[in-house]
Amino acid sequence: MDSEDSPLLASTAHEAIYDRFTPDQKRWIVFVVSFAGLLPMFVSSTFVPSIPQIAKDLGSTHAVVSLTISLSILATAVGSLVWAAYSSFYGRRLMYLWGMPFLCIGSCGVAMSTSLRSLLFWRFVQTFGCSGGIPVGAGVIGDIYKLEERGTAIGVFFGATLFGFAVAPLLGGTAAQYWSWRNLHYSLAAWGLLELFLVYLSFPETSHPGTLGIDKLTRKRWIHITWVNPLSSLWLLRSPNLFAVMLASTLVLLTDFVLLVPLAFTIGVRYGITNEAIIGACFLPNGLGNFIGAPVAGRLSDIVVRKWRKKRKGVWYPEDRLRATWIGGLVMIPLSIGASGLITTYVGGPIGLWLNLLCLYTNGMGVDFVFNPIGSYNVDVAHSRSAEATAASAAIRSLILSAATALIIPSIERIGVAWTDIIAAVLAIIAQGIIFLTIRYGDRMRASVDIGFPTIENN
Repeated sequence: MDSEDSPLLASTAHEAIYDRFTPDQKRWIVFVVSFAGLLPMFVSSTFVPSIPQIAKDLGSTHAVVSLTISLSILATAVGSLVWAAYSSFYGRRLMYLWGMPFLCIGSCGVAMSTSLRSLLFWRFVQTFGCSGGIPVGAGVIGDIYKLEERGTAIGVFFGATLFGFAVAPLLGGTAAQYWSWRNLHYSLAAWGLLELFLVYLSFPETSHPGTLGIDKLTRKRWIHITWVNPLSSLWLLRSPNLFAVMLASTLVLLTDFVLLVPLAFTIGVRYGITNEAIIGACFLPNGLGNFIGAPVAGRLSDIVVRKWRKKRKGVWYPEDRLRATWIGGLVMIPLSIGASGLITTYVGGPIGLWLNLLCLYTNGMGVDFVFNPIGSYNVDVAHSRSAEATAASAAIRSLILSAATALIIPSIERIGVAWTDIIAAVLAIIAQGIIFLTIRYGDRMRASVDIGFPTIENN
């Protein structure tokens, strides 16, 4: 029997658990977690334009200071796993209250660094503290929104966070040029302090009653400290479904990196742009595409889920949400990055620059049309451990992308920007092929390794 006709479980009664919060309360919660989700993007992306100024102040070289980038990737991977794992035991709210002090102290430490050793240490603390923003935020949204509303909310969340990925380099470059890299990190500490107050004063615990690890303890102490293995989250990726969509999302997100990481080296050199602020502004179309595309993609994925449940007379098949990826994965991403490489190589002048900015915008939208349904799918199929599933995927994705990013500029120098971008476009098409196989054989893949997939009653 075709796997698309053999669903996970039939739909049942409406889940009253999602009515604990009013629509206004839910919107406020999404705002708070989006505000927190922006932080890791700004912490990572504002640092890169400051590297020349930091190297000069500390009497070091650009290459040595750049080691902090690799350290930040490691801290993000470790931190996201730690905060996600503990959020399933102690709750979401406490993770924000515990993480923000690390960010504030680490940011002040970075700002006061007088040596490379202290910079590396405090940079790790800073990045570790804010790294739970995205996985824990995704878990929060899974806690408060029903299956058929979840994609829209996650779309808003990802749209806000990914917009920061494009805006942060511009703000970081401007701060480095006209202000001070130290003051920039004091500002990040102030941001973290504001987030801490917002969570403390107005953010409720969103985890479903009775589902936390601490709720299941028979004997509780006033202060109960339990060791939770953060690496246990990675074991969720033994599921072929979660591993497949993690790999697909990595290949798709790689196209963003191929366009943005060497932007000064490709578009900047080709069109004679030397001003750092203007180069930073060239990131904005991609961020605008993220900002607009994520909510649209989220709403589309919810529509697709409702449509296919209705078509199956109320039966829920989790992989239906992935059908919303087609337009982004097969059209927008491959065409935009392939066209950008060819335009950069063969079309000069203002026309070439404007066409490239259009490609950046289209790629930003296209990535969200794939990334957002996958993010919602992770929450759907690992609902009770949604933050951990998101963190595990993000950790492995970060490690793969950090290695792949190191090959981008050497590839451009060796085979040219056009062929490098075309290779990235082919990888994006392969990613869509992986998604197609997941849709087609999703039930068999789930049956092969059961990680405790939810039913319609508890999702």
